[in-house]
Amino acid sequence: MSKRAMKAHKGAGITPVEFHILLALVDADRHGYAIMQQVALDSGGAIGLGPGTLYGALARLLDYGFIREVESGVDAALDDSRRRYYRLTAAGRTAAGAEATRLAAVVKVARARQLAAVAHEALPHEI
Repeated sequence: MSKRAMKAHKGAGITPVEFHILLALVDADRHGYAIMQQVALDSGGAIGLGPGTLYGALARLLDYGFIREVESGVDAALDDSRRRYYRLTAAGRTAAGAEATRLAAVVKVARARQLAAVAHEALPHEI
């Protein structure tokens, strides 16, 4: 396992894209396109994953053991044999939780320094 994979396995060093993918899989198994849609929805459209970014991140998450492929989709009537469905593993849930905790601590510091309020006010104008 590479150093990056070891760091990620310990819950440190996952990228924002990887984190969003893990979040998209918390409540349901999803195929690639559904993950792309969920990430866009969760981010308010701020993150639009292209196929290369998505499938590169999925390959890393599979390598880390944070997700796994599952045999069939949620609805067999709508399933396409080319679609691969992904499920969050226990290790992936732990890593996502660790990243959420890390980010919450960062936001706490930003708020204490009154940075989060400034960023929040500026956000609608920048989009």
